[in-house]
Amino acid sequence: MQWNALTSAEQLDNIKAESKQQPVIIFKHSTSCSISATAKSRLERQWDSVGLENVKPYYLDLLSYRTVSNQIASTFDVRHESPQLLLIQDGECTSDWSHLGIKLEEVKKALV
Repeated sequence: MQWNALTSAEQLDNIKAESKQQPVIIFKHSTSCSISATAKSRLERQWDSVGLENVKPYYLDLLSYRTVSNQIASTFDVRHESPQLLLIQDGECTSDWSHLGIKLEEVKKALV
């Protein structure tokens, strides 16, 4: 799995545009939370076997980029949670999951 770093609010416009060509996920990760570490590890271990090659994954260290996390909540009209995984399709957040509810099989089911 090759994460794309999300480090600025300006990237959100690009992500919305990209999601019109291919689905995008944003994983909001708290580096100080064991549940977040578990969710991230599970994503990375399962990525290659789930069949999401056409999905572009973004990673946000929300402790370092809290303002970006807040902007994500505003831009995509979702409540902030940590950890959190958002599925962005056609410029909109079509699904989101948090904590141990983050499962790649659910992402696959939610793809349009």
